[in-house]
Amino acid sequence: MASSTVVKIAPVKRALLQLIQTRCAQTAAATEVAPRMKKFSIYRFNPEKQGDKPKVQTYELDLNKCGPMVLDALIKIKDEMDPTLTFRRSCREGICGSCSMNIGGENTLACLRKIDPNTSKAMKIYPLPHMYVIKDLVPDMSNFYAQYRAIEPYLKKKDGSEKDIGKTQYLQSVKDRAKLDGLYECILCACCSTSCPSYWWNSG
Repeated sequence: MASSTVVKIAPVKRALLQLIQTRCAQTAAATEVAPRMKKFSIYRFNPEKQGDKPKVQTYELDLNKCGPMVLDALIKIKDEMDPTLTFRRSCREGICGSCSMNIGGENTLACLRKIDPNTSKAMKIYPLPHMYVIKDLVPDMSNFYAQYRAIEPYLKKKDGSEKDIGKTQYLQSVKDRAKLDGLYECILCACCSTSCPSYWWNSG
């Protein structure tokens, strides 16, 4: 009697299993998203490689499988497609200024620049303009930093005495503190300097 019961239940289980599999397949088909392939045209150049000349190399990514920012795309290309692609990055939050580059003709930070969702148009990525290139998207910042140091961008004592600096604290009023607003927020990304034609011709 027990074996007869098992024989009767088995077909029901098979039918139920088939129904579940069919529903799962239908759900997967309904949720499947068509790929959104986007091209990224990236400046490539290695001055240390003999005979190498600047060129533009194009990569293609599915935006459905990539983060929303240009830096996400660059990281994905480097990790999954071309480990030789070179660029700077660090905080990914627009604080350090490391990933500054020219994207779509505008100097900006790759971590803050969203990928253009228009898949019919390639996104063009170049290093900051009018700077020596170390490799690919990495500019030589040495001259920029030297210029910044030359202007001595820090607070100084009026009497010119530097001997006691660090030994005591100097109280600062709220009013005096407010005078610094707009003067200290620079993250040294060089986006504004390298956007200026005057700086291009007088960068010394």
